Amino acid sequence: MNRTDRLYGLVEELRAASPRPRSARRLAERFEVSVRTIERDLAALQSSGLPIWAEPGRTGGYVIDASATLGPAGFTPDEALAVLIGLGALRHSPFRHSARTAARKLLAVMPDPEAARASAFAARVHFLESEEEPAAPVEFAEALRADRVVQLHYLDAAGAETSRDVEPLGSIEKDGQWYLIAWCRLRDGVRAFRADRMRSIRVTDERPQMRALRAEDLAIQYGRLRSVVDD
Repeated sequence: MNRTDRLYGLVEELRAASPRPRSARRLAERFEVSVRTIERDLAALQSSGLPIWAEPGRTGGYVIDASATLGPAGFTPDEALAVLIGLGALRHSPFRHSARTAARKLLAVMPDPEAARASAFAARVHFLESEEEPAAPVEFAEALRADRVVQLHYLDAAGAETSRDVEPLGSIEKDGQWYLIAWCRLRDGVRAFRADRMRSIRVTDERPQMRALRAEDLAIQYGRLRSVVDD
């Protein structure tokens, strides 16, 4: 059994036994490897964010939250490289912290030789960036996913600071610049707000009404919109 299959097997073995613990020795016998190998595998799974903990004592062992699952880790070297490059491209985006932890989790659940190879290949890929390129506020990501009305303090194109209540509808990235697409209550219409002009972002408790975002509402004069989930 290769390491990837064993990691999946460990998760399923612990889930089946939960909430009872499984000792490292028993797991080693089950998968026909050494106790040290099992402990190293469990440490990798814990590093990937899975809720696995050790219970001390003579009848103790390892326990997992029964609802936990291990995401797909059977990447080819080219697939792993593509994922690492994509995550690395988000360094100045509102999603940069999640991208960094996602990259660590990906490498943690890959077999050691393949993880080392993917890291070595990714180290050969570089981005040429402006030294003054600002990072988008991380609160932007929360505003996008919260499904709540958001209060923005924002600098408009003329440099005037305004306070607006907006209803987030989506996001667009172009040439490294991130825009929050939202229904602006001040302007009573759909507007695009540049992340680098946001002075503060506060997610309120108010749920907005459901709105459909139409392509014509964006008034895009050039280019073509492509969703990240399109083929």
